Amino acid sequence: MMRYFVSAACGLWIGLSGAASAQTQPVLVELYTSQGCSSCPPADKLMAYLVADPNVIALSLHIDYWDYIGWKDTFASPAFTDRQKAYAQAIGSRTIYTPQMIVAGHDRVEGHDPMKVADTLRRHSTATSPVTLRIERSGGKVFIHAVADPPLVDSARVQLVRYSPEETVMIGRGENAGREVTYHNVVTTWDDLGAWSGRDPLEMQADVKGSAPIVVIVQTEGPGNVLAVARLR
Repeated sequence: MMRYFVSAACGLWIGLSGAASAQTQPVLVELYTSQGCSSCPPADKLMAYLVADPNVIALSLHIDYWDYIGWKDTFASPAFTDRQKAYAQAIGSRTIYTPQMIVAGHDRVEGHDPMKVADTLRRHSTATSPVTLRIERSGGKVFIHAVADPPLVDSARVQLVRYSPEETVMIGRGENAGREVTYHNVVTTWDDLGAWSGRDPLEMQADVKGSAPIVVIVQTEGPGNVLAVARLR
């Protein structure tokens, strides 16, 4: 049954790719997942399709609140749990869960529902933003250039993300004991580079070490809507 739904969703993603071909801004997807969550492997598998779409930037953030049930997630960070909590608080909710996908900083979707994920991505594929973002790397630095037209009314946060493209884990205990799971675009660091007023052009630089891919996100406070996202592999 899962294979059928994934195949159907892939058909929708093909449509998404065609619809998004004229835009320069990809859609950001954040998957909140855990190695200790028995409902998460289907969502982790779904990520393999998302990361293959050039019009999507999909990131896996491993949370730590399921570590107590028998298996400590090897990629989990309290900072990622805090980010998911901040998303919930931004809409007045006390509920967080896995697997959860947050699309473009706006829509909350159950991560193991490929049809709903595909439908949400389709809607965001035609969205427009006043922000144009460009990034480039030189040596150990990334240079960030952005402009808002029209200027932003409220300030936005500029964030720098690093990730590992693929990691496979044999889970020894807990709800997924004995399962080998492959994770995609596993976030290792998520740094806030500061606020941007959105009135004047943004010219910013940050130190980057190693060869891991780089993602830069411009997002309204909250966290809220993602205004722009760019990646260097």
